[in-house]
Amino acid sequence: MSSIANNYPYCKNITDNTENDMTDDANQPLTKKRSPKQTALHCGVGLLARREHSEYELRQKLSFREFPADEIDSVIERLLEKDYLSDTRFAHSTCRYRASRGYGWRYIANELKQKGVCLIIVQQLQKNCEIDWYLQAELAYNKRFGEPKLKDTQTTQKEQAKKIRFLQYRGFSSDEIFALVNDN
Repeated sequence: MSSIANNYPYCKNITDNTENDMTDDANQPLTKKRSPKQTALHCGVGLLARREHSEYELRQKLSFREFPADEIDSVIERLLEKDYLSDTRFAHSTCRYRASRGYGWRYIANELKQKGVCLIIVQQLQKNCEIDWYLQAELAYNKRFGEPKLKDTQTTQKEQAKKIRFLQYRGFSSDEIFALVNDN
C-alpha cells in the first residue's frame, strides 16, 4: 500500500474486516485492525475536509484508491451539486496561497493547469485578480536578496542573472522582473 493511502486510513479500499498480522517486513508497513469498507463519497468528503481539490485531483485520488469509475463519476457529480467541490473556489484558494508565498501569476497559472482547472476559470481568475504582481515580485526579491544596498555598488552580471533566474522560477513576467532588477 502506498504512503498516500497510509496518510488517509479512512479512505483505504478494504474488502474485508479481518485483522492483518503485524509484520516487520520492509516491504509491508505495520498495520492495525482495519475498519470496514468506506464508500467513495466518504473518502471524497474526507479529502475535501482537509483542503480544496480540483475535480481532476479528486478523480485521481479516488481512482488511486481503486474505486470503480462509475462510482467515482456519481460521487463527483453529487459533490458538485452540493457545492462541496468547486474548481473556481479551488483556483481562488490556490492563487491566494501561492501569492502569499511569493509566487507570480505564471507559476500559479501553470500549477492550476497541471491540476486540471479549466482554462476559462484561470483566465477569469487572472482578470478578476486584484493582486499587484509588481509588488509581489518586489516582496519575493527582498525576502530572498534583502533590501537593495546603496546605488554605488554595481552588481555583476552573474549576480544579476541569478536574481533574474530566481524571479523567473517564481513565475513573474519579464516586465515585472526587469522593472525590479533595473531599479536595484
